[in-house]
Amino acid sequence: MSSPDSLQHPTPRIGTSAAEHLSPTFPERAAWGTVGKLRAWQQEAMDAYFEHEPRDFLAAATPGAGKTTFALRLAAELLASRTVDRVTVVAPTEHLKKQWAEAAHRAGIRLDPTFTNKQGRYAGHYHGVVVTYAQVAVRASLHRDITVSARTLVILDEVHHGGDALSWGDAIREAFEGATRRLLLTGTPFRSDTAPIPFVTYLPDRHGIRTSQTDYSYGYGRALTDGVVRPVIFMIYAGHMRWRTSTGDEMEARLGEDNTKDITSQAWRTALDPEGEWIPQVLAAADRRLSEVRNAIPDAGGLVIATDHYAARAYAAILHAITGEQPTVVLSDEKEASDRIEQFASSESRWLVAVRMVSEGVDVPRLSVGVYATSSSTPLFFAQAIGRFVRSRRRGETASVFLPHVPQLMALANELERERDHALDRQDSGAGEGDLWNPEDAMVADANRSDKASDSLMDEFSFEAISSDAQFDRVVFDGREFGSYAQPETEEELDFIGLPGLLEPEQVHELLTQRHRRQAKRIEAREKAAAPEQQESKPLYRTLKEQRSLLNSLVGLYAKNTSQPHGLVHAELRRVCGGPAVPQASVTQLQARIEFLRRKLGSSR
Repeated sequence: MSSPDSLQHPTPRIGTSAAEHLSPTFPERAAWGTVGKLRAWQQEAMDAYFEHEPRDFLAAATPGAGKTTFALRLAAELLASRTVDRVTVVAPTEHLKKQWAEAAHRAGIRLDPTFTNKQGRYAGHYHGVVVTYAQVAVRASLHRDITVSARTLVILDEVHHGGDALSWGDAIREAFEGATRRLLLTGTPFRSDTAPIPFVTYLPDRHGIRTSQTDYSYGYGRALTDGVVRPVIFMIYAGHMRWRTSTGDEMEARLGEDNTKDITSQAWRTALDPEGEWIPQVLAAADRRLSEVRNAIPDAGGLVIATDHYAARAYAAILHAITGEQPTVVLSDEKEASDRIEQFASSESRWLVAVRMVSEGVDVPRLSVGVYATSSSTPLFFAQAIGRFVRSRRRGETASVFLPHVPQLMALANELERERDHALDRQDSGAGEGDLWNPEDAMVADANRSDKASDSLMDEFSFEAISSDAQFDRVVFDGREFGSYAQPETEEELDFIGLPGLLEPEQVHELLTQRHRRQAKRIEAREKAAAPEQQESKPLYRTLKEQRSLLNSLVGLYAKNTSQPHGLVHAELRRVCGGPAVPQASVTQLQARIEFLRRKLGSSR
């Protein structure tokens, strides 16, 4: 073990001139609403810090806002004033170590991203090192000795990872308890559990629940208003799914309807199966959306988030067939993966396919279109995944993310702007599961219950996807819904995925409203043209398909007029008219619901 004395070495002096010219965004261009060379929020956070210069400072800023720039500017100030002599950055992934070192270089701070525990100390020509949480956990005592051997600023990037495991939390505390200053950064200041985050202050709220205290917060809503991040347009796709259990029973359901959690989970799993039609149809729609965006932003790229290696490779093959271009595939957090991400970031290639490692490991500012093709539904993962698309480079850029119509994801998409804190406690109401006062914990618990139920079902039954198809369902933007069911590659679908690539948020809202009205008029015209007495006798399966399509269109219109979720409208129709869910309903039952909705829509005009 190296002693603290053996770790001493001269630390290079640093001024703040380089940091003052550090660009707050990519590419090297000052952002709108900035103060000097810093964005307004970055300057506010700097002022908040230097008002008291606390030992610990937690800054929560939405992904894409520029936390790295803020942290490095603060580090430069502390180094220049000799408040600290060295800097240690702790990052979640190997890939981010290199990104931090390169950003620090632009700020005039030399950090070593190649430092290993075996080295024991780093060279004197560096101001410090960049390490991972896992690296610290392996040998916390070494990092403790490095930290206390000089006045050290520790920057904990995405600090919520410090609570990923009890051993990690203990190691982070041991390693950095002796730091002169600690800067805690996060884009998602909450966890999916009640594990405490090291060095974060928790105080009881009005319910007695210990909640994390943020020293400075810059949420997505304000960042969107400031033009620092892109607005996100969620393209929602439903569809009809069929699968088979080990007993030979065939099941079917439509994404987005009022199904049980287990049925929803299996329908979702069927949709993500690359052997079906849902994924190819959605990938084709996403690629058309990307082409539209590239008309205005030639280097715009797309990211598909896959559940596992098998799916990622299959999705890449489908994209290759659609585009004629081989996508970049990233399957791990190894060095080769980091190199592929870097190559993709600096190229003009269309698509990147990654396996879940998008939480903080993929930082490609040109990503504009995403396909959420993973089964993960926790708020933390969702927020981090969407954060890959919101980094703004110039005014008018939008992000488009394609989602399956799954209740958990719809709720998260509608609440994108809600800021959250991390709660340590749950108040037990005697109901067994506890009364989760913190809304974040309630959402996580709901998602976890669904996941556990589905896992149990998969243990009992062998799952086999039979078929799937995709239908454009609606657009979610700014918490509002636009459009209704449309078949892929129809004029109705193209109306929405063909939005111009550069639009201000108010222009997005205006265009979506116009296209929603236009779609409604087309549906009404088709209904009049397809009067029952003029229709020829058709096979039952065709009649059922047409009735379901018509019913779903009317549900979409009624949901829009009444601001109700589609699922609630379907549930009310079943209560009033009777009968099972739409996939199992007869022609007569479907027709009764259609006539009921027509009466309701007619009376509301």
